[in-house]
Amino acid sequence: MRHKRSIPNRGLRVADQIQRDLAELIRELKDPRIGMVTLNSVEVTPDYAHAKIYFSLLIGEPNECEAGLNEAAGFLRNGLFKRLQIHTVPTLHFHFDRTTERAAELSALITRAVADKAKDDGEGTSAAPGSESSTGDQGTH
Repeated sequence: MRHKRSIPNRGLRVADQIQRDLAELIRELKDPRIGMVTLNSVEVTPDYAHAKIYFSLLIGEPNECEAGLNEAAGFLRNGLFKRLQIHTVPTLHFHFDRTTERAAELSALITRAVADKAKDDGEGTSAAPGSESSTGDQGTH
């Protein structure tokens, strides 16, 4: 028996379409726990049975929002079933994505390290520039 050739990048295209459609469907939810959600990425298993949806949150409590989205997963899946033209609509699993939080923390650490280094360099050069430059200049001439 011959197998059908798999369509290149089909999983990625399905994941992108799920992400777009879910973004619209989530806006329609009335759950107060679900705040301003941004869908960062969708990962679909090769058999399309499960999809992990990673989201970030502008306002609200991440754990409560994740619980609300996972409770609404059946409703959202039904909405996807009506929109998508695929045989199997995956079971949805929502996960809070901490990437933006980590990026902000790392950025703050880098900014602090640069400021501390500039402060240390400023103190080191202001205390001894006269003695270093006068002795250094005399030795080179």
